[in-house]
This record gives sequence, C-alpha cells and structure tokens, in this order.
Amino acid sequence: MQKEADRQKNRHHIFKGLKITAASLLSIVAAKELGLLYAPTAGIITILSIQNTKRSTLNTAAKRSMAFAAAVLLAWFCFEGLGYTVFSFGVYLFLFSTLCFVCGWVEAVAMVSVLITHFLIEENMDWQILINEAGLFVIGTGTGIIFNSALRRREKEFHILADLTDNEIKGVLKRMSQWLLVEDKSDYSDQCFAELEKKADTAKKKAYENWENTLFSSDYREIDYIEMRERQITVLKHMYNSIKMLKGIPVQTEKVARIIATVERDYHKGNPVDNLIYELEQVFEDMKKERLPQNREEFEDRAVLYYIMKQLDELLRYKQQFMKRN
Repeated sequence: MQKEADRQKNRHHIFKGLKITAASLLSIVAAKELGLLYAPTAGIITILSIQNTKRSTLNTAAKRSMAFAAAVLLAWFCFEGLGYTVFSFGVYLFLFSTLCFVCGWVEAVAMVSVLITHFLIEENMDWQILINEAGLFVIGTGTGIIFNSALRRREKEFHILADLTDNEIKGVLKRMSQWLLVEDKSDYSDQCFAELEKKADTAKKKAYENWENTLFSSDYREIDYIEMRERQITVLKHMYNSIKMLKGIPVQTEKVARIIATVERDYHKGNPVDNLIYELEQVFEDMKKERLPQNREEFEDRAVLYYIMKQLDELLRYKQQFMKRN
C-alpha cells in the first residue's frame, strides 16, 4: 500500500512538471502571435500562477490582479515624476513592496515588478506599452487558471493514505492488547506514534488539497474523517500512558485485552462501531460483578483498567459520531 502511495505521488510530480511546461510554452506562443513585446515573460507569469489547487490559483490570481493595477499607478507617478531611472524604479519598488506586505500580496512583488521593468527599459508608459504589459499579465495568469481548471479531487490517493493511517492504528491497538498481558512493560515504547502521526498528517494534507480542488462543493467528509482519526490518536496516546501505569495483571486484564483485540480486528472505514460499543458495555457490566479489590495495588490496577476501558469507549464514540454525521 505504501508503494502504491509513492507511485501515485511520483505520477503527480511528473504530471505537474509536464503541465507547467506546456502551459508556459503556450503562453509564450500566444504572446508572440499577438505581437507582444517580452513574450517569454508571459511564460514566467504562467509558471508563477500555477498553484497546487484550484482555490489557491484563483485566490493568487485575484491578489496579483489588484497588485498589478496598483503597481502601474505607482510606476506612473514615480517614472513620470522622477524620470525613467534606476533611482525611480527603486522608489517604486519600495512603495510597491511595502503596499504588498500591508495588503497581503507578497507573492505578487517579484512577478509584477518584472512587468514594471519593461516601462523602465522602454522609457515610456504610453498606451501601447500599457496594453502590452496588461496582455502579458492576462495571458500568463489566464493560461495558469485554465490549466489548473483540469485539477480534480484525487480521492483514490486519499483513500490509500487513509488506509495506511488506519493500518498503523490497528498496529497500535494490537500491541496494546498484547502488552496489557505482559507484567514488565519497560520495553513497551511509544515510537509507533511517530510513524502514525506522520501518516495521518500526510492524509490530512491530501484531504485539504482535495477540498481546495472543488470550487463549488462544501464536501468536508475527507477532512472530517482524518480529523476524527487524529482525535482517536490522541486517545490512543492516553491509553498507552495508562497501560504503562499498570503494576500487575489483575484477572480482569484478559477481558480488557480481548475487547481491544476485537476493536483492532474490526477497525475499518465502514464499521459504524455500534456492535463494538455494545460489546464494550457488556464488558463494563461484567466487571461490575467482579469481587472488590483485596488490596491497594489491586485497587489501583483495577482503576487503571477501568480508565483504559473509558478511553476505548471515547475512541469508539468518535467513530460513531463521524458515521452519524456522514
């Protein structure tokens, strides 16, 4: 499954490289066919316009459009007032970059300023050169938007990453059911959580990327799913700490280990967990019928086992709530 995720990622990188190349070349050809000066600039604008998602591409285009309009006005005041010199360009750059930082247009500073240098080179800002620069901007930005409109939700890739996360969680649960029955838990480490959180984070990024590629949808199921798993991971960490607190192995430990093993066995996306919650409640009822602890150590261990059961219940409730929402 990990290999399949890596193959999907590599194919995505290759596709993105081809897309950027094709879009950039198309922009340059279009600018040349229209007789625009500095046609390669349109290709560079396209490269800078292509983002990872549809929403980010449109958001960036909107910011850069406002920045371009502001830059032209600032350049006109600077060049017409101070002359077409490097000093004038420096004044413009100071004013424009400051404006971009204030307005949140930071990503527009370099791209838009490249267009402004053409006024400096031509030493004029008459309507022909203004139309030329506007044409370069529209072609470059527009081509980037058009090429990114082909982006789709990569649901298969998300499901692969989510399954990897789920498999890691199953592994954590399996180890818990085994270590519960081991008296010396000094070798029971929490290293598995690092890999689990890494996989969950990767899946979450893909979920948000998929959402960003659906302009006219508010489908949050993938995000909701992975955030539910993140809450469960937090619970699993608490369960791990509780297991490490056990000093002995009360007779009830086997029942707790068995129900954790059952949860691990049935842990998958489509399980509404109602049956698992019922089984857990039955274990609670059975434990209430057990004889009372005979000494302080047994009392403390029984209390920890009860707390582990409550944590397991919390873990299952998160999944139950998710299934009801979706």
